[in-house]
Amino acid sequence: MLRLTELSLPLHHPDEALPAAICKRLRITPRELVKYVVARRAHDARDKNNIQLVYSVDINVKNEDALLARFRKDRNLQRTPNTHYKITPLPLPAGAPRPVVIGAGPCGLMAALILAQMGLKPIILDRGKVVRERTKDTWGLWRKSILNPESNVQFGEGGAGTFSDGKLYSRIKDPRHLDRKVLTEFVKAGAPPEILTEAHPHIGTFRLVTMVESIRATIEELGGEYRFEHRVTGLDIDQGRMRGLHIHNGAYIEASHVILAVGHSARDTFAMLHEAGVYVEAKPFSIGVRIEHPQSWIDKARFGADAGNPILGAAEYHISHHCRNGRTVYSFCMCPGGTVVAATSEEGRVATNGMSQYSRNERNANSGFVVAIDPARDYPGDPLAGLAFQRHWESAAYVAGGSNYKAPAQRLGDFLAGRPSETLGSVVPSYRPGVTPTDLAACLPDYAVEAMREALPVFGKQIPGYDHTDVVMTGVETRTSSPVRFTRGDDFQSLNTAGLFPAGEGAGYAGGILSAAVDGIKVAEALAQSLGR
Repeated sequence: MLRLTELSLPLHHPDEALPAAICKRLRITPRELVKYVVARRAHDARDKNNIQLVYSVDINVKNEDALLARFRKDRNLQRTPNTHYKITPLPLPAGAPRPVVIGAGPCGLMAALILAQMGLKPIILDRGKVVRERTKDTWGLWRKSILNPESNVQFGEGGAGTFSDGKLYSRIKDPRHLDRKVLTEFVKAGAPPEILTEAHPHIGTFRLVTMVESIRATIEELGGEYRFEHRVTGLDIDQGRMRGLHIHNGAYIEASHVILAVGHSARDTFAMLHEAGVYVEAKPFSIGVRIEHPQSWIDKARFGADAGNPILGAAEYHISHHCRNGRTVYSFCMCPGGTVVAATSEEGRVATNGMSQYSRNERNANSGFVVAIDPARDYPGDPLAGLAFQRHWESAAYVAGGSNYKAPAQRLGDFLAGRPSETLGSVVPSYRPGVTPTDLAACLPDYAVEAMREALPVFGKQIPGYDHTDVVMTGVETRTSSPVRFTRGDDFQSLNTAGLFPAGEGAGYAGGILSAAVDGIKVAEALAQSLGR
């Protein structure tokens, strides 16, 4: 087959317009077009009065070689790439311990699935609970302000991505099309088939829960073994090589090949690894707040008269601004039609995140409104200094919110004016378990406040209503990515600990569900190659 890309049609085009456009673009007759399949569909709303649907289509035509030769200089017509992922069975070498995956988030799940499909029967450890029990604990914080430090938004089966918008796209370079393997497995596990063709697919929390359960069942059918409520508290390292793992309950697991996929909030694990001598370095992340607007405002600003069109869905945005003080402010993890949720994993601290269901039909849009920070400038010295930085501002947010897991919140107009909010306006905050009107400047570094105040009017010019005085801001957003990187070599193993394979977002090698899952595949392959040798 051939793949034709960048084929644009008006939003309201009839079905028959697509094959007609293919024929016109390729200068062929309808009889020469044997078959076509939509490979991807996106929308271009840069001109909201003339929104276009942009297709990539896989086509069968008569005389494909001749057609390809005729369009040899056209980069938008190429052979359809082979996205099939081939599993190579690899029996576990005699006497070798089973591979261990620490963490059952997107990276750990996909790594474990690949190992299981190879026949290596991995052991999967997670400090949290199975996803259904974990969900109950998470709602305990949102509804009753009761935090379980081992079972929450961050810890447990499915990882932090379970309580998010469920975005399934990334900007990573992926020449092997490993993302297709991820999405195909997700569809097998119950994700909607549309994720295979939509340019910006997402799943939503409820569907992620059932999908995670299905993947677990598949791994177990292939001989994998899950051990929940197993927190790793120590590494057994002999002459720079992994030998085993110590568990919080006193158990010991022999392990010479371990995938470390603990997620970006496993601060106690980061400290344990550092103390054990595993190579780690500080990395940049961001700090800010969640900002909420009525979704109808964003839809109208982005789509104009076509706001509400089911093909377009709830509108998203991605914006950034480089400030006079050298800082960059940008939107992060935008959740259309979603809610702001409590995302802390430590007592006495408040952290926020955004979440959406598949329908994206809640009243508000929310997004991280954050400022990029850097270890050399903002938390120099110790590799774990970023953790202390996060904890400081999360503790400040806990106090500002009332020391009861309510979050500090402020009207945008008050934030710009530098005065505390006593009440909120027409935009109703969605954060659970609730908010306390206050001054967010007490919960953020001065340079971040300065940059955010400069960026808001700029964003208001790009998206009408973005800087409306009643827009609500809820703090703090600190967990945009891991504050550390457990650096690995070309063999995907730790620079100084053979047999330890740092992976995913917590190790500093991914950002989001899809990139973490793709990294899980790569690391599983590397582990299998190491076992084979």
